[in-house]
This record gives sequence, C-alpha cells and structure tokens, in this order.
Amino acid sequence: MKLLSFLITIIFLATNLHIFSQQKEIQIKVHHVSKNVYMLVGQGGNIAISAGEDGIFMIDDQFARLTPKILKAIKTVSEKEIKFLLNTHWHGDHTGGNENMEKEGAVIIAHENVRKRMSTDQFQKRRNRTIKAAPKDALPIITFTKDLNFHFNGESIYAFHVHNAHTDGDAMVYFGNSNVLHMGDTYFQGKYPYIDLDSGGSAQGYIDAIKKALLIIDDDTKIIPGHRNLSSKAELKEYLTMLEEIKTSILTEISSGRTEEEVTKNPKLTKKYDDLNYGNWFISGEAIRRTFYISLKK
Repeated sequence: MKLLSFLITIIFLATNLHIFSQQKEIQIKVHHVSKNVYMLVGQGGNIAISAGEDGIFMIDDQFARLTPKILKAIKTVSEKEIKFLLNTHWHGDHTGGNENMEKEGAVIIAHENVRKRMSTDQFQKRRNRTIKAAPKDALPIITFTKDLNFHFNGESIYAFHVHNAHTDGDAMVYFGNSNVLHMGDTYFQGKYPYIDLDSGGSAQGYIDAIKKALLIIDDDTKIIPGHRNLSSKAELKEYLTMLEEIKTSILTEISSGRTEEEVTKNPKLTKKYDDLNYGNWFISGEAIRRTFYISLKK
C-alpha cells in the first residue's frame, strides 16, 4: 500500500509539474492590426481589443488560468478599463475567462444561444463528454438575436449573428473605421474548420457565414480568425472555394448512395486540400469528410 501511495504521489506531482510548465511557457502576443484594434494570441481563440479614450472593447478571453497574462498584455496597449466583452460563441477556449473579466468590470455580451448553452450542462454526443454549466458570473448579461451596434472609441462596431455555422450562437464583429473583422470560429485560417454539430453547427451554415462576411469586407480588410493567423479577403475567398468543393464532392457521394463510413474512409474526396496541409491540425481530412456527410445527409 505504501508503494502504491508513493507511486500515485509521484504521478500526481509529475502531472501537475507538466501542466505548470505548459502554463508558464504560454505567452500572450500582441499584434497591432489597424488603428486602435489589436489581436492577442495565446492559447485558445484569438482575442481582439479596441483600445481608445472610451476604454477597452474586448472580443473573447481564452482560458481562466490565462487571465493574469491577458490583462498584463492589454496593459501594454492601454491602462483603460475593460468596458465590454463580447463572446463570439460559447466554447470554453473563447469564454473561459468570462468570470474573471466580469470581476474586472466588463459587461459581457453574446448571442442569446451562447447564454442558453453556457447556462446548462452540454452533452456532446460525438465527443462523448459533458461540459458543465458555467458559473453565473461568467454568463453574458446582455444578449441579442440578430445584430447589435456599438459606438465606442470613435468608431462603429457592428456585431451580427450568423446562423448554424460553427455553432448556433456565432457572432462576427466588424470594426468599421479600423476595417477589421473578427470572425470567431467561423474561420480557421488555413485549416479545416471544426463544425460543432452537437451545438447546432452545420456545413451549409458555415459556408453561408463566410459568404456573409465577404459581403461586408473589402480587399483591404484585416480578418482576425478564431484560430491561427491574421488573414485577408483573398484568403477567405480561397477558404470558401475549399469548403464548396468539399461540399460538392460529398453531395455527389451521398447521391450515389455511399455510406458515412465509405465517405469518411475515402481520402480522394479531400486529397487536393489534404495535400495543402488543411488537415494537419485540429481537424483531419477524415474528420471533415465525416462532418460534411452527417451535416449534408440531413
């Protein structure tokens, strides 16, 4: 028993030391995007802030454990208070710091479906896990159904809902004067997207969301994706082409009577984009084929 207890202690210490070392290594990098808009990159979804005379307008906040580093990074840009925090959707790598930011005085805003999902336990069938409801102080206190306008730091900030894309509560945020669009997880720059079917996401909705973004932006717009690198309209158009080509291929297979497993296991359907390394990150070619099949088969 003593040996067993000793081994458990060693494993516990090793695990926690590993977690601590990982957290210690994470750095929050600040990128000046345009005028008074900045992108913060750390672990989780990309953060955007508008910093000006009215204070800080913030989009997403990654994980709770990173809040001190995020606040320190923001201070390198502005000493002003965080007035508003808008969540692009409900996932924890974008909302994990909500409770901490609320204590800093931020008013939390999101689409109404974000609050609904954060308010109750969420069972995700395809990942076989349950995500516990968020604490009360982490919930958005202002919700919207379609769009919302802010007049803050000398510019118009337009937040708008896109239907059943990455989830059922996605919002994009466009900074008018700075000409910057934050797309949340309706855009994974350079990689296949994660379409959360258990949270109301859909392949067609994801495509439609990108089409809506393209109607709003111009060739000079800077795009902040939910994950990865700063992007442009030209890149987003290429991304849309990729999604539409995969959709066409999968629909052809469905029309031919192919099963979910046959489509999932057929690498030829996504080979063009697998070869361009779209699938060597979070979502593989196999995973995107399965997701499109399930979503389009409905």
